[in-house]
Amino acid sequence: MTETHATLGPHAPVFPPGRYGRRRAPRRRRPVLAALLVVAVVATLTVVSVRLYRQYGDPAYDAQVISYGDITDSEVVIDFRVNLPDGGAAVCVLRARDHAGAEVAREEVPVSAVEGQRHVTVRHRLVTSARPFIGEVVRCRPAT
Repeated sequence: MTETHATLGPHAPVFPPGRYGRRRAPRRRRPVLAALLVVAVVATLTVVSVRLYRQYGDPAYDAQVISYGDITDSEVVIDFRVNLPDGGAAVCVLRARDHAGAEVAREEVPVSAVEGQRHVTVRHRLVTSARPFIGEVVRCRPAT
C-alpha cells in the first residue's frame, strides 16, 4: 500500500514508495510518567542533601584561625575563634604541618562557651614532632 497526499498531514514529507521501508507509528509520549520520575529524583536528592548538611555542614560550629605563631622546633601556638550555639560546647581538631605539607601534630581541643556567649576565642599550644610551618583548625563538631 502506498501513501498519498490525502493520508499524510499537510507538513509531512513525501518519500518515494517502498524506498525507505515501512513507516512507523508515532510513539506515544507519557508526560505524567516523566513528571513523576522528575519529582521522585528531586525528592530523593533533597533528602540526601538535607541529611548530608545535618551530618557535615552545621554552621553553628564554624572555626576560623586568627593567627599562628611562636613556632619552634617542637611547638606552635594557634589562636582561633569558634562560633557556637548559645552556651554550647565543641571539640575542635587542630593540626600542624611542616614545610613539605606533612602533618607533624594533631590534637582535639575542647571548647565551651558560657551562657549568652556565641563566639569563643581560644589560644592553644600544639606540641609537634618536627618544626611546623603552619597551624590550622581542621574542623569543629559538637561535644558529646
